[in-house]
Amino acid sequence: MTVRVEIGEKKEFSTATELTWRTASKMDFSSLLSSFIPSWDSVCLLLGFFSYLGIAGSILTAKLVPGAILADGTRLHYRCNGLLSLLLLVGLLVIGGWMGFVSFTAISDRGLELLSTTFIFSVIVTLILYVAGCKSNDRSASLKPHISGNIIDDWWFGIQLNPNFLGVDLKFFFVRAGMMGWLLINLSVLAKSIQDANLSQSMILYQLFCVIYIMDYFFYEEYMTSTWDIIAERLGFMLVFGDLVWIPFTFSIQGWWLLSNKVDLPTAAVVANCCVFVIGYLVFRGANKQKHDFKKNPKALIWGQPPKVIGGKLLVSGYWGIARHCNYLGDLLLALSFSLPCGISSPLPYFYPIYLLILLIWRERRDEARCAEKYKDVWAEYRRAVPWRILPYVY
Repeated sequence: MTVRVEIGEKKEFSTATELTWRTASKMDFSSLLSSFIPSWDSVCLLLGFFSYLGIAGSILTAKLVPGAILADGTRLHYRCNGLLSLLLLVGLLVIGGWMGFVSFTAISDRGLELLSTTFIFSVIVTLILYVAGCKSNDRSASLKPHISGNIIDDWWFGIQLNPNFLGVDLKFFFVRAGMMGWLLINLSVLAKSIQDANLSQSMILYQLFCVIYIMDYFFYEEYMTSTWDIIAERLGFMLVFGDLVWIPFTFSIQGWWLLSNKVDLPTAAVVANCCVFVIGYLVFRGANKQKHDFKKNPKALIWGQPPKVIGGKLLVSGYWGIARHCNYLGDLLLALSFSLPCGISSPLPYFYPIYLLILLIWRERRDEARCAEKYKDVWAEYRRAVPWRILPYVY
């Protein structure tokens, strides 16, 4: 009789534990879902951010940089004042936080809200761009509609090359917004870790690498005007989502992960991590600078020597004589350096470099196909002179 009672009690205890666990799981899942629901606070934060960028970009002192010559012989001009806009914004936020007007952790406290709000905003904007593009009768190279007839394809890749709003080039604007958003998210995560007394060496390394990279981007913002995205890609969901959602919210995964995971790196790992970052930075920045300088002045010296060119157009000097897309190698090393501070206990912090590897290989294939079609025999000669795509002797 006693044995039966004990077994019954154990069964009742097991059932109660299972019920409690299921209830807690449902509550956690429900709480997770509710955290994605946009609030007016997140809407105001996002619209305030975009409003600031639009106003600051239009009124602050800027370097006027001519874009690439378009098919009809025209060219756009870009107001490059991103660095000044960023420094002013950070300064205003620091003063506002010190005076109690804003919270340093406002973004990190509403991360998922802002993610869903920005995603919805991206969808709405690209639907407007699609409708406006379909109705446009503009025949200029920058605004001429390119309609394939496939609704999904046109919405995804876009219809117009350089749509604008109130005189602001939206493509250039969204790239700037994404890069600034990434930094603001990181700084808010940093403030959260300090507030929670959870600041670690790994968090400092990650933040330092990202700050250097982002500040470098804005210091050389004019180089963006000669990239493929600005020159050739039309503005559709692919670019808008990539700039506003993908860049700031996925590139910052490492910081979010470090908020709840403590990592103790040995000195050797820290040194190796710094070396990966430095090498990646030198290759990335050096390759992009050589390309930009060559486009502006085809006779500019590269590594102290006159540039070697194939067909009068394709550079085979410097980094571009090592691999046809060596700037991608630098980008991949930088992405890896952002994740290495997280250690190797989880694959989650390595989402960015893994994703970037897949993206850049896919993009490199698209670039190769376009260049083969554009340059024909000259491209074949260039491939023979520079056989490696991204990583010499490997790929």
